[in-house]
Amino acid sequence: MKIRILGIDFCTDGPGIPGRLGEGGLLVAPSGPGLACDLPTNDAYRRALCAADWVIPDSGLMVLVWSGLRLFTGGAPVKRYSGLRLLREVLPLPEVRKAGASFWIMPSLDEQERNLRWLRANGFPELSEDDCYLAPLYRTNPDGSVHDETLLAQIESRHPQVIFVNVGGGVQEQLGWYLRQKLSYKPAILCTGAAIAFLTGGQAEIPPWADRLYLGWLLRIFENPAKFGRRYWASIRLVWEMIRFRDRMPASDS
Repeated sequence: MKIRILGIDFCTDGPGIPGRLGEGGLLVAPSGPGLACDLPTNDAYRRALCAADWVIPDSGLMVLVWSGLRLFTGGAPVKRYSGLRLLREVLPLPEVRKAGASFWIMPSLDEQERNLRWLRANGFPELSEDDCYLAPLYRTNPDGSVHDETLLAQIESRHPQVIFVNVGGGVQEQLGWYLRQKLSYKPAILCTGAAIAFLTGGQAEIPPWADRLYLGWLLRIFENPAKFGRRYWASIRLVWEMIRFRDRMPASDS
């Protein structure tokens, strides 16, 4: 079942997704800052969210505002299902832990080394550098989209069943959609961004109770106020966008 918010069809059965990875498809988890800042301005980002097979309600702010709007206008409820929770539920699956079953797109060499150490110690002993791809600093094409033929060829040569896209929000969704369109087969492409870093120590640790209480953003601000304070402050725009547009796509600023 899906519910439309800001013109995007969000999946309301997040806990059922790990059991459906064998179907393949693109999963995105748009953040509050992404919905507030990228959705009205980036056409390629909008296209990727609209075309995704699964869009999970990762943004606690979006879920809270939607719950408030329902008091006055009605509509179906939506329950938050975070990218971090998804990762915690996907990583233990035997079919994901098999040698060659997963492929990891990493944002930097340091994070690749840290993530590999953690994954090898937590159920992926055979995972190697060959199962990873170090993402370049992506530059968008004239139409705003992201392409990477080197990555495409590497995935085609290995045919992993699950691809974890760990680069930044706003880019990873477009990269995931590019792979979804261009690959000759249909793997599960999970755009979970920084979620792996919460587990490996690359970013602030977010325990399950904090994730359930929508407090991940606060822990990230405590760890790096200069970076994440500005980012989450910008997401306040999302409140106005949701009041104004509700289930409709915000007017494009581009």
